Formats: sequence, structure tokens, C-alpha cells
Amino acid sequence: MTHSFESIAPLLEGQAIELPSWAFGNSGTRFKVFATPGTPRTVEEKITDAAKVNELTGLAPTVALHIPWDKVDDYAALSAFAQDKGVKLGTINSNTFQDDIYKFGSLTHVDKAVRQKAIDHHFECIDIMNATGSRDLKIWLADGTNYPGQGDLRGRQDRLAESLATIYERIGENQRLVLEYKFFEPAFYHTDVPDWGTSYAQVSALGERATVCLDTGHHAPGTNIEFIVMQLLRLGKLGSFDFNSRFYADDDLIVGAADPFQLFRIIFEVVRGGGYGSDSDVAFMLDQCHNVEDKIPGQIRSVLNVQEMTARALLVDRDALLAAEKAGDVLTANAVLMDAFYTDVRPALAGWRESRGLPADPMAAYAASGYQAQIAADRVGGQQAGWGA
Repeated sequence: MTHSFESIAPLLEGQAIELPSWAFGNSGTRFKVFATPGTPRTVEEKITDAAKVNELTGLAPTVALHIPWDKVDDYAALSAFAQDKGVKLGTINSNTFQDDIYKFGSLTHVDKAVRQKAIDHHFECIDIMNATGSRDLKIWLADGTNYPGQGDLRGRQDRLAESLATIYERIGENQRLVLEYKFFEPAFYHTDVPDWGTSYAQVSALGERATVCLDTGHHAPGTNIEFIVMQLLRLGKLGSFDFNSRFYADDDLIVGAADPFQLFRIIFEVVRGGGYGSDSDVAFMLDQCHNVEDKIPGQIRSVLNVQEMTARALLVDRDALLAAEKAGDVLTANAVLMDAFYTDVRPALAGWRESRGLPADPMAAYAASGYQAQIAADRVGGQQAGWGA
């Protein structure tokens, strides 16, 4: 038997899901990037769109920046702008994968001068964190090789460790270094940080303010992601999530679109492992690219999907689950999970939102608001934002 929604509703208070600024820009594949009317041209317009998502859902109080995509002259002024819109600036994401000099690596490159350029970029990101009050520096590396013999695998790990240690020394006492992993792409023979174990090994050597970022789309097919969640929580090294959805690889689709049951299982392990709630430092963030759908509704749907699966995960009767486990009652244990997963919490969440002055249906509220038509009319001219694939 599941818990009642009323009993778990207080646990939904304060849920925060950080939005990525780049989700509001044009994106696509290596074949085509599609432009859409109303796409932001500046980081301020990205923040404005992110604030609209938070206004309608109450779930997205912070916006992650990507440097240099979101580079400005005055980050204190940008922070003030965000606060005026009702949100704050969050994670600062570095970028060492688009400059020609990084063709054969950045923090792992054989040339010390190239490594120093990449390190200096991270120093710049830390300076931005100091100006914005951001806690997390998130590092994802495209570093790797395409052919056997192209690089010394151990040598690259040694250089990565040295580079990360240099960056970590600059991190403030209230800041974190969060290292993301991805098992392939753009490197195909090997990636320098391909899995949670490599990321864990590297951050463990740095110190307690270095943690792992788990992107739900960065695993081989069939990987039990919730096991990784459990293990990183057990080791005290799960720093953050990048939530998205995948059918084949790093698809960056709306979270929960491909396999909502997987999202439920992941969040249940987060809840069971102490990674959810006011006492947890685990950060929830989206990392998605809306290629064919409108950006703002895509982000609204995404945060609502996370909220819905969080509610279902909180409904699990953990006492009954433990009792079934102790009794060796396999089917009852599975039924406890499935009962919670199949509970339709959407009507209860709609009422919960209304009681807090939010629209019962944020998607419908956005469609009726006229905001999409307004930005399409207003944002004419200039260069639309995008990651330029």
C-alpha cells in the first residue's frame, strides 16, 4: 500500500531543478540546427525565458550558465538582472571542446601550453562563480582518442589528475568542482572520463569539495543507472544530476520521455539514499536540447516530469518494501514499487500547485499566456543564441 499524497506533500516543498541556459537557444544535430522564432539573442533573454518557467511551475529557481556561450562584461549586473526576474544564477559550466587548439585534448593534452590554456579557462569560470555567488563548477571533457595508439591512456589520466588538482586549488571553501562523465562522443576509441568510476577516482584524489555529476544520457544501453546513483550516494560523491532522456545515446530529449519508469527508479534511489531534501547537497539540473519542440514548453514539461516522478518515488511504502525483502517475497516487493509508480499523482499535483498560487496546468497556462507570440514578435534581428553544431 502506498503512502497518501497528503503525507508526502510537505516533502515536495522546496524542490529545485536548475535550468540550463543553453536549452533556450537553437540546437540540433551535426546535420542541422533549426532556428525558431523568439529564440533568445542574449543571455539576459535566456534568463528571462527561464524565469517564465519558474513563474509557472515554482520548480526552477536557478539558471546554469555555460562559458563562453554566456559571457558578459559584468556578472554582478547579470546576477542582479536574474534576481529582478525572480531567479538566481547557478552552476557555471566550462567549455574546452570548441576551440581548434583542443582538437587532441584539453586538460589531458600532451602539450603543457594547451593544458594551461584549458586550466586558465577554468580559472576564469571560478572568477565568474565568485562574482555570481555560484557554488558549482561543472566540468565535462570531450578529451579522448579515436584510434588505438593515438594516445598514452595512462599518461592522459596522469595529466588529467594534475590539471584537475591545479583547478581544485583555486576552488573556494563554499564551492565545489563537479566532474561529469560520458562513455563516448566525440571521442570513440576511448574517452578520458568515460564512466562514474573514473570520475570518482579523479575527484576522490582531489578532496571533499569535488564530486561526480551523473548525466542520465551518458551511459551504454542496459546500464543500471540507479545502481550508480546508490553507489555514489553511499560513497558520498554524488554531486549533481543532468536530467535528460535517451533512446539510443546522448539524445538530450525531455527527461522521462523515453523511459519514465527509469526516471522513477533513479529518483527512488535518490530518496532512499538520502539524496533528496533540505539536508542533501545533491543538485538536480536539466541538460537538454530542444531541437524540434518549442524551448520554454520543453523545459516546463521537463521539470513537471521530474516533480511527478519525485512524488511517485516518495509514495513508496519503504517499510512494506523492507518487510517483503526480509521475507524473500519477491513479487510483493516488486508490487510495492509498481503500485507507487502507477499512482496517477497529476490531479493531486495540480491541486497542490493551485494552493500555492501557481497554475494547475503550467503547460496550458503558458499556451494561453501569449508569451511565445510576444517574444517571436519582439526578438527580431540580432544573432540567435545556439551552440553552433
